[in-house]
Amino acid sequence: MINVLLIDDEPLARSIVREYLQSHSDFTILAECNDGFEGVKAIAQYKPDLIFLDIQMPKINGFEMLELVEDPPAVIFTTAFDEYAMQAFERHAVDYLLKPFNKDRFDKAISKWKYNRAVAQSNTDEFLESTSQPEERSRIVVKKGINIVILPIHTVYYLEAFDDYVKIYTKDGFYLKKKTMAHYEKALDPMKFVRVHRSYLLNIQELTRIEPAEKDSHIALLKSGAKVPLSQSGYQKLKEVLGI
Repeated sequence: MINVLLIDDEPLARSIVREYLQSHSDFTILAECNDGFEGVKAIAQYKPDLIFLDIQMPKINGFEMLELVEDPPAVIFTTAFDEYAMQAFERHAVDYLLKPFNKDRFDKAISKWKYNRAVAQSNTDEFLESTSQPEERSRIVVKKGINIVILPIHTVYYLEAFDDYVKIYTKDGFYLKKKTMAHYEKALDPMKFVRVHRSYLLNIQELTRIEPAEKDSHIALLKSGAKVPLSQSGYQKLKEVLGI
């Protein structure tokens, strides 16, 4: 059997997917979730093969929800909005259903997923890494233990590369996010967060002063007391943004 979850804040939308799945006897619906928080917990509990996921939901959106899941399952997105790079979904073999969708379109999505089942997960990860959402300019959603934490972007001191993750530093310590520095350099406002080093992105609102270090290098001193190294190109970029 193929185990699935329905994650959508609209009961009517979930009921349509439930109805369409009745003709697919090899599918079993394990649970239905009203928002992304419920979705994260349900995925951890049930470990489904496939989820039907809305994008625009209260609290956190579908993309943010997927980023909180250790090993996200295959996804068929269901959305009423067409601005989420439809062609990108198609290129990456992750299907989407634009509401309202009919049974024929639904069945085609199921057939496509079955055909691409072996590569569905890797394509989902690739899509999430290459796609930034507007919400990332104002917040970063992270997971710490069993808790989901929403970090307003102005509370972030700096970001540091850490193997396959990024460390996000705040007054409460740091949080890990499975993203790249290149992703956040693209996603965050370049007038507020500056790539000052290959391994560091700095919130310039936290900067107190710049001091020289060894061999013509510099370090940035932050309000928190942290010290962030500046590469030569990062130092020049920081000065340009600061207008000095």
